[in-house]
Amino acid sequence: MEMHERVEDQSPAWTCPTQFDGDRLREQVIAMYDRVARAPEPGGFHFHIGAAYAIERLGYDAESLRRLPDSCTSRFAGVGNPLAAGPIPAGAVVVDHACGAGTDLLLAALAVGPSGQAIGVDLTPAMRACAVDSAQRAGLAERVRVEAGRFEALPLPDASADIVISNGVLNLATDKLQVLREARRVLRGGGALYLADVVLDRSLSAIARGNPALWAACVGGALTEPDLRHVLRQAGFAEPRIVARHDCFAGTSLPDKFGRDITVSSVTLAAFRPA
Repeated sequence: MEMHERVEDQSPAWTCPTQFDGDRLREQVIAMYDRVARAPEPGGFHFHIGAAYAIERLGYDAESLRRLPDSCTSRFAGVGNPLAAGPIPAGAVVVDHACGAGTDLLLAALAVGPSGQAIGVDLTPAMRACAVDSAQRAGLAERVRVEAGRFEALPLPDASADIVISNGVLNLATDKLQVLREARRVLRGGGALYLADVVLDRSLSAIARGNPALWAACVGGALTEPDLRHVLRQAGFAEPRIVARHDCFAGTSLPDKFGRDITVSSVTLAAFRPA
């Protein structure tokens, strides 16, 4: 498929074409992150993983990561650093709405302290098991909870969280507006969304957006920065503010697949539910 091939596409960029097989995508995503959970070998995927990547390319604090067990940091597969998007106060309730093996989740648990809570939600059983095990190894089990669930329907009450964090998963959602509305629903008034995600330098054609393999590669469902800001506002978030940009796929096989057709990178941003 040629990435530059264009056809008329009447649907918003943050939705998928009507013929798109969302169930097939979900199966591919679960299979991919099951592989990461079971065999976290750097270089074995189209994206970077691991603590060294988080430190060197995304600006994570090395000392903070050293406080966490390898059982989570070796499986880190984010595209930005949502914890750098804003403060996480002691005593806060933080929701990681696709927590993976738990690196961001446990860093949030350290930040909120013994009076706070960090709640992870994830679709992949093997990743949830890693997150639970890692919380126990880190001595954080009392302030960490991990739930099975989808980010389109978070298993949490309305207005129950102070902060929602998200790292590299919005691009995989077939209904981004619903995902962001769910994040807003569980936030209290004045609460913050700290989000990192893949961005493109131009919009894709409908043909590209209809290809599940490209979605599973973190490209087919990615947005441009203007579209990302727009869908955040559509979902009811105010003040979307990009705080960092990252060349998160440099050195992987992903750029070679597209050449000069499109530039794939990532951003970290903060947005807020109005009080």
